[in-house]
Amino acid sequence: MSGFRRPSWWALLLTVAGALLFVRLGFWQLHRADFKEALLRRYAAAATAPVQDFPPASGSSMPAADRFARVRVHGRYLADRIYLLDNPKHDGLGGVEVFVPLALHGDSRLLLVDLGFLPGNGNGKTPQLPPLPAGEVTLQGLYVPPPPSGFEMGGNALARQAGWPKTTIFLDTSEVARDLGQPLYPHLLALDADPASIYVRVHTLDFSSMPPARHRAYAFQWFTFALAAVVILLVVHRKRKPRKPDSTRVDDVR
Repeated sequence: MSGFRRPSWWALLLTVAGALLFVRLGFWQLHRADFKEALLRRYAAAATAPVQDFPPASGSSMPAADRFARVRVHGRYLADRIYLLDNPKHDGLGGVEVFVPLALHGDSRLLLVDLGFLPGNGNGKTPQLPPLPAGEVTLQGLYVPPPPSGFEMGGNALARQAGWPKTTIFLDTSEVARDLGQPLYPHLLALDADPASIYVRVHTLDFSSMPPARHRAYAFQWFTFALAAVVILLVVHRKRKPRKPDSTRVDDVR
């Protein structure tokens, strides 16, 4: 290290602290990428998993938050309590994702059912909803997390609507539960695809805003910052060669 000056303690401390922070953030991004990839693999594997009854039998535990159970459920639609998620990104014409609560026998909690995507016709109007069965139904699908929610201008859109169906740009299950006046299961039932149904049922985990590849790109960025912090410290404290005196002398002009 003869080519470098000894750094001050605060410069060394600041560099080490910053580099460690950047490295930790980089590894956190890598862990998030691995976690999401594992979720995607579990979600794909759930399509061929054996079907189990829902809710689980007495004494059995509910599926974990990171597990996607393939379930069969019996209940009755609350057909007059339909929720529309406005304009999901399924096609260029727009449309709505349709959700309906399902009442289960002997259960105070409601299960929110994702019927699927109903394509629009390009005129901006809500598509015509087909009627729902009035009696008991048997449904099958995946028990999955609700779609991601976000900030909605004006607050809770459901509370401002008196008629049904109610439309929202974010489906917050806690707001839906308050709107219904009954508790909901934390996840919802995404129905299996049905060629005879008018609904488009292509269910995926929504990581479009932050897929695993983007987490890895951010990890590379944080590791680069850590390396840059060390390089800056070395450059700032590099010894400079002393200037050689000018060997030429300019005679005074006489």
